[in-house]
Amino acid sequence: PQWYGSSVFERSVRKHGINAEYGQLLRTGNLGEALNHYHAAVEGDAKNYLAYYQRATVFLALGRHKQALSDFDTVIRLKPDFHHAKSERGTVLMKQGKVEDARAQFTELLNADPEKAQAGLSDLPVLEQAIEDGDEYFENSDFATAIDHYDHAIDIAKWDTSLREKRAEAYLKIGNIINAIGDVRAIAKLTNDNTNAYLKLAQLHYIMGEEEESLKEIRECLKLDQDHKDCHTHYKKVKKLVKQLNQAQDFINEGVYGEAVSKLKAALKTESSEEKIVLKIQSRLCLCNKQGGFVEDCLSTCTTVLERESQDIEALVNRAECLILNEDFEGAIKDYQTAQGIHTDSKHIKEGLHRAEKLLKQSKKRDYYKILGVPRNAEKSQINKAYRKLAKEFHPDKYTDEADKAEAEKKFIDIAAAKEVLTDDEKRQQFDNGEDPLDPETEQGKNFHQHFHGGFPFGGGGGGGGQQFHFKFQ
Repeated sequence: PQWYGSSVFERSVRKHGINAEYGQLLRTGNLGEALNHYHAAVEGDAKNYLAYYQRATVFLALGRHKQALSDFDTVIRLKPDFHHAKSERGTVLMKQGKVEDARAQFTELLNADPEKAQAGLSDLPVLEQAIEDGDEYFENSDFATAIDHYDHAIDIAKWDTSLREKRAEAYLKIGNIINAIGDVRAIAKLTNDNTNAYLKLAQLHYIMGEEEESLKEIRECLKLDQDHKDCHTHYKKVKKLVKQLNQAQDFINEGVYGEAVSKLKAALKTESSEEKIVLKIQSRLCLCNKQGGFVEDCLSTCTTVLERESQDIEALVNRAECLILNEDFEGAIKDYQTAQGIHTDSKHIKEGLHRAEKLLKQSKKRDYYKILGVPRNAEKSQINKAYRKLAKEFHPDKYTDEADKAEAEKKFIDIAAAKEVLTDDEKRQQFDNGEDPLDPETEQGKNFHQHFHGGFPFGGGGGGGGQQFHFKFQ
C-alpha cells in the first residue's frame, strides 16, 4: 500500500506499538494471517485508527470492500484529518457506483489533497455519462454498443453490481451466455447471500448444456436458503438428469449399449426442451445405437443431431457406419466426404471413406451378407442358421433337371463361399473392409474355387470325376 513506509505510518507504529511483523505479513502476501493480527489489534485498542486503516487495506486486498468502507468510516471518525483514509474511502465509494457519496468525499478532500481529489472528481462525470449512454443504447436495442459503454462504466465502478446486471442482460440479448455468466458470477461474489445470483448461474449453465456445473451452482443457492422454492425445483430436475447421464456413461464405459440407450431415453423424458441438453443426449444416443448395432435407431438419432448441428463430425461418422450396416454405401460415402471437408487431416475419416468406397465397389459384385440374407452385424449363430437353411434348399442332389441343377450348383457355391467368409473372423473382417478374400484373383479365392473345379462332385451327383464331396449340415 502507498502508506506503507511513510512517516505517518512509522510514527503511528511507534505511538501505538503495532508490531512491524504485521507489515512483513503484507509484504509476503499472507493476508489471512495479517487480517487476524489486525483484528486482534483493533480488539486490543478500539481507538487505534491506524489498525483500522491497515485492516481496511487488507480487506480491500481480499476483495471485501464493504468491510473496508466500514473501517475507513471508523478511521475518519477517530482521526478526521487522516486524509489517506478519506482518499481511499472516496475511491471505494466510486468503485461501488455511489456517485454522489464519492463526489461529496472528494470535494471534502479538495483543500487537503487537491491532486487526489481532482483525480476522483474527474472520473465521476465519465462514469455517469457511460451509464447514461449504456442505458440509452440498451433501450434502443443496440445491445452491443450498450455493452461497450457499460464496459467503460465498470472500468471505473467495478464493484457496482447494478452495472454488471445491466451488462449481463445485454450479453444475454445478443446470445453471449458465457460473458453473462462471468458477470453473474462476479455479482455472486460481490454480494453476500445472493441466492438469486446462484439460481441465475445454475440456469445459465443449464442453457449452455453444462448440467454438472448447473448442479454445483444450485447447491450453493440451497446452502444459503434450503427452502428457496425456485432453487429447490431446479435442483430436483438437474440432480435427476445428472444421475441418469452418469449411469448411461457407466454403461457406455462397460460396453453395455442397450442399457445405456435406456438411461438416455429416460434422460430425454426428464429434459425434452432445453436445446443443448437435448442435443447432448441425442448425440450419446447416436453413438450408443451405432456401437450397439441398433441400425434404424442409429440412423434416426444421428440424423436428428445433424439436423441441429450439420457440422457434427462424430454424428456424421456414426451415421456413416450405420449406413454401411444398412448397406447404403453411397450414403455412407457422402457422410464421410462431408466429415472430411470439415476435418481434412483426420486419418480415421480418410480410412472410413476409403472403406465405404471399397464396399460400394464390392457390393456390385458378390455380397455374402445378401447371399445368406443376414444383416451386416449378424451373429455367427445367425449366419450358420441361414447357411444350413439355404444349403438344404439348394443342394444340387435335390435336382434332376440339368438346367435347375446347374443353377443350384451356382447358388450352392455362393452359399458355401458366404459361409466360408462370414464364419471366419479374419476373412469376415477383410470383407467388411471392402476386400473379398475369395476373389478368384487372390490366392485364397483360387484355392476355394478349385475345390469345385470340373463339376460339382457331390455324392451321387453330377458331372466329372474327382473326389466325392459329402455335404454335412454343420
